[in-house]
Amino acid sequence: MNVNIQFKKGVLELCVLVLIHRQDRYGYELAQAVSKHIEVAEGALYPLLRRLVNDGYCSTYLQESTEGPPRKYYRLSDKGLEYMTALTMEWQTFVRNVANLIEEGTQDE
Repeated sequence: MNVNIQFKKGVLELCVLVLIHRQDRYGYELAQAVSKHIEVAEGALYPLLRRLVNDGYCSTYLQESTEGPPRKYYRLSDKGLEYMTALTMEWQTFVRNVANLIEEGTQDE
């Protein structure tokens, strides 16, 4: 079964915000952290990160790396924290409602 792409994009956005909130991260590190929980194409991550920066939810800074060129790290802004909190509440309500619907549906059988 394939999960709807738009649905997955919304979930990916929430996951990325939560991971950046826990600690500043660079792109590849984010891709690795997300893929531990949900399957994601690395190519889907960078446009999302650009949008989060453009919308003011994240800022970036460069940090030297021992393994090559400096890395671009992403940091959650205050606006991003508010957005992540709102998305988290929406997600929890959504999951609860879907679980209730499924439970009601299985009781009818």
